[in-house]
This record gives sequence, C-alpha cells and structure tokens, in this order.
Amino acid sequence: MFGWREKENSPNIVYFVVAECGAEPESIKELILCSQVPSPTQLERIYEHEIALLDTVVNAFAITDFEQCENVVKNWAISSLHHDEVKEDKHTLKDLLFFLHIPRTGGRTYFHCFLKKLYSNSLECPRSYDKLRFDPSKAKCRLLVTHDDYSISSKLPRDRTSVVTILRNPVDRVFSTYEFSVEVAARFLVHPNLTSATQMTGRLRSKTRGVSTLDIWPWKYLVPWMREDLFARRDARKARGTNDVESSDPYNMEEVAMPLLQYINDPIAHEIVHNGATFQIAGLTNNSYLPDSHKVRHCVEKYKNLGEYVLQVAKKRLDDMLYVGLTEDHRESATMFANVVGAQVISQLVDSNAIEQGAAVNKSEQSSSFSDAELDNNDHQNNTSDEKGDETTSSSDDNEVKQGTMTVGKLMRTYEVCISSLRKTQAGRRISSLKKISPVNFTKEARLQVPQTVLQRIQMLNNLDMELYEHAKGIFANQHKQAHRQAAEKLFDTGEVQVKQQ
Repeated sequence: MFGWREKENSPNIVYFVVAECGAEPESIKELILCSQVPSPTQLERIYEHEIALLDTVVNAFAITDFEQCENVVKNWAISSLHHDEVKEDKHTLKDLLFFLHIPRTGGRTYFHCFLKKLYSNSLECPRSYDKLRFDPSKAKCRLLVTHDDYSISSKLPRDRTSVVTILRNPVDRVFSTYEFSVEVAARFLVHPNLTSATQMTGRLRSKTRGVSTLDIWPWKYLVPWMREDLFARRDARKARGTNDVESSDPYNMEEVAMPLLQYINDPIAHEIVHNGATFQIAGLTNNSYLPDSHKVRHCVEKYKNLGEYVLQVAKKRLDDMLYVGLTEDHRESATMFANVVGAQVISQLVDSNAIEQGAAVNKSEQSSSFSDAELDNNDHQNNTSDEKGDETTSSSDDNEVKQGTMTVGKLMRTYEVCISSLRKTQAGRRISSLKKISPVNFTKEARLQVPQTVLQRIQMLNNLDMELYEHAKGIFANQHKQAHRQAAEKLFDTGEVQVKQQ
C-alpha cells in the first residue's frame, strides 16, 4: 500500500507513505498504515520484535557512552602517571613538605604534635581551603598541611616537594566522618531554629580572621547537611510533643539524628565520603584543581569498573611518597614518622639555618595552630562559633628546635605529652557536643552493635579505598623493614639508635 496523503488541517502539505501490507504484519507501523487488526499471537510477536529493536538501539548508545567514558578516564590516568614519574630518590626529604591530610585519619595530631614542633610559623605555607592562598615559589614556604587533594601538587614546585599522608581502615573512617559531621552540627542546636543558627554563624565568620570548620572541605558540605537534618528532626519531635526514642542504637536513632544507613546511602555521601581516600590521592575530589575531575569522577561513578584506573594512579602515588602512615598502627606510625620525616626535617632546618631565620618573626605572626581541616574540636564561640583558636598544643619546645638541639628522641617525648593533652581536649568537646543530641552517644562499643549488613554496605561502597588501604599496609610494612635496617646500620656504625622501633 502506498500513496500521497494530505496532512490533517494542512491540505497543502502532503507526505508519501510506503507500506507492504501482508497477511502477517511485522511492526506497529505496518499495523497502523495497513489498518489491520492483529491476533493476540501476532501482537505478542510484534511486541517482542519492537522491544528487541529498542534494546539494540539502547545498547548501541550505551556502548558508545562507555567507550567515551573509558577514553576520558584512561587518558587522565596515562597523563597522571606520566606526570608523576619520579626520577629522584623518594626517600630523601625535599625543600617543601606537603602533608596530604585525608579527613579523619589522625593527621591533625601529626600536624600539632610533630610538625608544629619542627617548623616555625614563618616556614609554614598558608593553607588553602577554596583556593590556593600562597606562592609556592617562595623559598621560605617549607610546610603545607591541607585537606586539598593531590591536584594541588600541580601548583607546587614538583622537583622540590615531598608528600606524606596517613590512611585509615575505610569502614572506621566512614564511621568517624559520620560521627564528626553529626557532632559539629549538634553545636548549632543552641539556637532556636536553623535560620537563627545560619545567620549568627554568618555574622561571626565575617567579623573574625580565623577559619571555621564551615570553610574547610569536606566539612563545608557535610556539616551544613547534618545541621539542617538535626534541626528538622528536633522540630518534628516538638511537633509530636515527645522526645521518646525507640532505638537503643545511637547509629539508628532516627528521631534525633540521621541514621548511619541513610547517611551512607545519600548522594552527598556518594559524592564526598565514599572512596574518599582514593579520590583525594588521585586528585579527583569535588574540590579538585583539575578541570576534568568532574568528568572523570562522573564516569567512574557510572561505570564502576573504570575505578581501577583511578586506583592504580592512587597506588602509584602512595608508592612515591616519602612516608605513608596507618591510623590503626598509631604508635608504630608515630615512631616511624619521627625517624623517617622528623629526623630529616631537623637535619634540613639546622643545615639551612632556616630555624634561626624564622625565629624572629615566629611570635609576631598569627598562629595557624588550629586552622587545619579539623578545626573541628574547637568550641563554638558562645557554643556557636568555631573560629577561636586553641593554644593547648602550642610549641613549648621552640627554643630547643631553634637552638638546633632537638633530636628524634626529644621529638617523640614531646609528641607523647602533646597528644595526651590534645586527646583530653577533644574528648571534652565531644561530650559537650553530643549532650545536645542525647541519648545519641557514639562509642567504640556502640560501633560493634551495628548490623553486619550495614558494615558490608560500607565496604561495598568503599571498594577502592578497601584495596588502597591494603596497598598502604604493604608500603607500611616495607617502611618498617627499611627503618629497622637503617637503625641496625647506624647502631653498627656509631653505636647509636635514634628511636627503637616497637
């Protein structure tokens, strides 16, 4: 059947229709053009034919999209690995030490109790939060500690920069991230409502020079999210006229705070929390300096198997770092940090007389002691502001460092005193914050009661971090062996060992 037909309501417009009308119509189009009424069997066959055709088209587009994504991720990985190629001795400290601080790994302790004891304020590079705030070409800039991801290294003098970091068991890190997000958000509950809390925080931040947790990645996203949620749940309890909580599990008290399971399944957690260590070391967080980071991250999220490219880049970067610590092996990590990093910093600063150069201006400069990405444990000013600094960990051994009398042994003893004080301060603030959302109380014992299905879900969502952590443990073991070997050689040569490995 064929012929010219006039378009309805448009007699001057015609189109040509071609159709061969047989006894067995093969498509919906043929049914319409031939005005045939199919039998149930014919209709089922036509339906299957049309679905198969649609699947073919969809699959063709899907393959094309996957190939495009694979090219994007693969090209990024090749470029990154080529750029990262290390020719110098990676075990030797260079002029600039970049501490890539992965949130909730204990890096704040290393900064305040190790590095602040070694580097004067004049040698510390101003940290960046939303943008680069220092000129890395200045020779005086010797230490950078920040939550920025690895992409910031593109702004640093590559041949003069050594990188160190600490990794943590991914499940524990997710727990800690959730707990801290809720803890800091709870401090705002002293306000009558969310609007009041937001306005007051804005006014305080505009009047102070300090850096708030709300300025710092990733807390500038996670804390406001939890803050809004806590106020909504408090308002709901008021509307019901009851504060009763049915669950005894602090990770599932939905009347008070967002349950852990809901938290880890939320798109915000997918964007920022899960596989966070891998993406931070790969330089692909949503805080990245790389223009293609969003595209690469989107492709990896869409096609999970492409994450292997990202993982390989992150592993290679760990391999090339001066030092890799583990949160779980705290004592061993600290001892190794003192010997591997601390010893070289002491030698480097003494040899270059950098300590004496910075001593004169050290006290006159504003302390940046608590402006790192875990300014977290500072009390809100009047319980609502994080900006006020805390001097509980200010350097008490500056004179020894400046005079060139600091040793690795003294550094470790100073560290032990510092960390004890810091932990007491943190514990007190944590208790104060959680009182505002009682009966929620996060403890190690409570973590053990979390259902296995939730733990498995966390592991699955952090599959890249799980594998990266295993790789980091291998690096850590090799560092341990090398430290023992060097200590034995030194003992043989001089009869002295800086710090005995436990």
